[in-house]
Amino acid sequence: MKVICTEKSQVLATQVAKALKTTVVDVKYTRFPDGELYLQAAEIDDEMVIVGSVVDSDSLVQLMLLVDACDRATNRLVLPYMAYARQDKRFKAGEPFSSRVVARALSQGVSEVITVNIHEKEVLKSFSVPAHNLSLAKDIGSYIRTLHLDNPLILAPDEGAMAFAEQVASAGAWEYDHLKKTRLSGVDVRMAPRQLSAKSRSVVIVDDIISTGGTIATAAGMLYQQGAKDIYTACVHGVFTGGAYARLMATGIRDVVCSDTIERSCSRISAADRIAHALRKN
Repeated sequence: MKVICTEKSQVLATQVAKALKTTVVDVKYTRFPDGELYLQAAEIDDEMVIVGSVVDSDSLVQLMLLVDACDRATNRLVLPYMAYARQDKRFKAGEPFSSRVVARALSQGVSEVITVNIHEKEVLKSFSVPAHNLSLAKDIGSYIRTLHLDNPLILAPDEGAMAFAEQVASAGAWEYDHLKKTRLSGVDVRMAPRQLSAKSRSVVIVDDIISTGGTIATAAGMLYQQGAKDIYTACVHGVFTGGAYARLMATGIRDVVCSDTIERSCSRISAADRIAHALRKN
């Protein structure tokens, strides 16, 4: 068994290979003059682990090309981050079911798919091969333990992320809650923990994905006004569109970290060991 990866997942794939005590196949990536993608893989093994986050349309095409380049092997696909997964239904007439389109495309040429904190687990049903989802909630909890915070409050940005916050909090038997919006007037909104007070406490806002970071940035400012001692933010998928990372840090948040499902300079939590464990188990 060998590991092979797309350009967007080189660091994570290397760590997965290290955990599996195997090697990463060298791949040459380039573009034709008209912009079309091209790749050429070195020696393929009979069994391949293909690691590739889909963060944009180019990475989706590159991943499909890579799967096809390994067509003589038995392939297991590790999809650390799957763009389009949030379009998991038709919200308006005439819209595509984008997550289903991507899932169907990536089911070709592989025997199994492993995802990491996919936004909606229902998407797994759109793959035509067995698909399993891993969670890094406990890994985020382990990272928070290294911060040595005194009685931190683990906070989800909304009720939908409450289960994720609970899993994170279980790593240290910490208290957890979610933010609740209260409309004070036609233009003013207050955000605060639904049940627990943030006053004089370290707060860690956690979520599976941070995209624009707007809700967290607003919440951080209000939590400081409510007496929070310091605020940290941790997520699995650091998308950080439109200057989100800088926006979050500008609010006074002490640190913003993510995992390496999308490789960033703030990727301090690795999915590698959990992925390797799942591959060995299956």
